[in-house]
Amino acid sequence: MPTRQEKEQMVTEIKERLDKAKVVVLADYSGVTVDEVTKLRAELRKAGCELKVTKNTLTKIAADEIGIEGLDSFLEGPTVMTFGYDDAVAAAKIVNKYSKDLKEKLEIKAGVLEGSVVNVDQIKELAELPPREELLAKVVGGMQAPLYGFANVLSANLRDLVHVVEAVRKKKEEEEQAAS
Repeated sequence: MPTRQEKEQMVTEIKERLDKAKVVVLADYSGVTVDEVTKLRAELRKAGCELKVTKNTLTKIAADEIGIEGLDSFLEGPTVMTFGYDDAVAAAKIVNKYSKDLKEKLEIKAGVLEGSVVNVDQIKELAELPPREELLAKVVGGMQAPLYGFANVLSANLRDLVHVVEAVRKKKEEEEQAAS
């Protein structure tokens, strides 16, 4: 049994993780084997995420201390917390994928997104978002399209000017030949 000081240390660690994480996914992991959890941890680690099994009472205390409200009702039964630090979508995607693969063994309960409690459906919507790189590519593509259009308009004006200058040159040449 942990001492009071050890419990306080655990609460501090949970608070730090909750503060640092962009997203936290809470799931019931009843029936998940050690091998399955190990594979999940490895995949999460590659994505810059972390999986922790914490005591529900200590998590409630930590959440209350940093002002996360509405999490208590989800902290019942065996709970595993996945912390997504760099990419909010990655943690949700991986846990959602494993939830589907492991059927009823791993069940998403809720989550915390940027300090606010979100329900299962919102976590699943987050998991369905395209990867960060794809979203950035779409933004850049959206920014490039008007620039390409503007460049084409400018080059069209320059082309027209070149055609006019060429026509004037030809006309003057013809006038000079006619005068000679």
